[in-house]
Parts: sequence; structure tokens; C-alpha cells
Amino acid sequence: MTTILKLLLRLACMAAFAIAATAQATELRVAFTPGPYKDAFAAGIAPQLARQGYTIRYVEYSLGLQANDATQRGEVDANIFQHSVYLEANNRSQKFDLVPIVHVPTPPMGLYSTRHRSLADVADGATVTIPSDPVNAARALRILAAAGWVTIKPGADPVTLSEHDLATNPRHLKLIPLDGAQVPRSLTDADFGAVQGNFAVASGMKLTDALKLEEMTLPYVNVVAVKRANQDAKFARDIVAAYKSSEFRRIFEANTAWKGYRLPEYFTPNGDVASAKP
Repeated sequence: MTTILKLLLRLACMAAFAIAATAQATELRVAFTPGPYKDAFAAGIAPQLARQGYTIRYVEYSLGLQANDATQRGEVDANIFQHSVYLEANNRSQKFDLVPIVHVPTPPMGLYSTRHRSLADVADGATVTIPSDPVNAARALRILAAAGWVTIKPGADPVTLSEHDLATNPRHLKLIPLDGAQVPRSLTDADFGAVQGNFAVASGMKLTDALKLEEMTLPYVNVVAVKRANQDAKFARDIVAAYKSSEFRRIFEANTAWKGYRLPEYFTPNGDVASAKP
């Protein structure tokens, strides 16, 4: 009897360890920063992954660098908040080894104002707040150029573009760099602000209220990022498949709150980046 009890106890311990290992293996830790990506993930991606046995743990960070650092360290499995240009800049500066695995619907950067209703209202010496990080500052300057407010020197590097690369600033705009999350709040004091899409949405702003939206190209459409060593892992492949599914597309396109987003190439038959129409 003692031998049988010992055997049963051993089997019970083995079963408990197996259950714990399975639970640990199917937990998926996903990092986000303020913005709309968690909502879209929770609505259209998480249910698909849950049906495959995953338990999702959402981890939120206030800064993108923190989310990338956590992904690099293995504290989270994936993050969803950034475009590949920002990702590569972090890889270079922080010695990370993270890679994008799939594009996700992305709200574009826009030029907003609570003081003015038209781009034509810009006055000489107007104040314009822009993101302080180089990658997103470059995007802001391109919006100003597209609005006809500044011109950019020929041959300027589009990735490292800065105020020093402006050929002309005929309206003598005063460009004020701020942390990207602070730009929406600056609109109470500044004439205009170039607000990143995720911070606009997180602040309750409507993309359709922007005086001008950027013409977003693929490098600036956001991605799911993972460690390079995990890019072919089952969880990574399952995330990619969920985003590219007809179920996610149907859920996303049915939500009017997500109108105006730039859509990944897999949303369109010809593979081009599209826009969810307002």
C-alpha cells in the first residue's frame, strides 16, 4: 500500500508540474503604451488567441523605450505601439535586437489646433509644438512642409530630418519640441501641434478634426515587435495569423471609432496601405 501511495503521489506531482508548465507556456505577455492598440488587440486579436489556449497578460508602459527594453529582456513576449523606423532607432541606440512581425492599423500623425479652424489661419511667428524625438519630429516637419508652411532642403535625410534641414520658414514659425505625450496638452497654449496618432486617440481627439493628416507610408505604419530569436515562435506566428484574419478585419472595420486609420497592406486586395474612410 505504501508503494502504491508513493506512486500515486509521484504521478500527482508530475501532473501538477505538467499543468503548471502548460499554463506558463500559454501565457502571452503583450506590452502597450498609451494609445488605441490595446483596444484593437483586445477586441479582435485576443479572442482568437484565447481559442487557441493562450492567456493574455496586458502590460502597460508610459514610454516606448520601457516597452522595448522589457521585450528585449524577455519580461514581455511582444509589444504593439511603434513603427519600424522608431524600432530601428531604438535597436541602434540601445543595442536591442527586436524585429517587426506584422503591421497593424495605425492612426496617422496630424496637425491640430484648438485656436484655429483652418491652415490658412497661421500667422507670422505662430507657435507649433512637435514631438522631441528625432524620428517623429521628422514626421512633423514633413506635415508642415506638406501644408506649405516650410520647405525642406533637397537631399535631407528623411529619417534624421530636423529644424536645421529647413530651407525656408517664411512664416517664422516657432517650433517647440515636447515629449510626444505632452503635445495634445500643449494645444491650450500653442497655436498648432503635430500630434502622433496614438496620443491623439488616447487624449480623446478625433482624427477627422485634424487640420491636416500625414500621408503615412509603410515605414510609419505601426508593428508588432518581438525579439529576433522569437520571430518564428508559435506565439508570433499565431499573432500574425490573427491580425491577417478576416475576423479581425471585420471587427476593425465595423468600429466607427477607428475611422481614419491607415490600414496594413493585408486589408486591401492589391496589398497597398489604405485608409479607413471617415
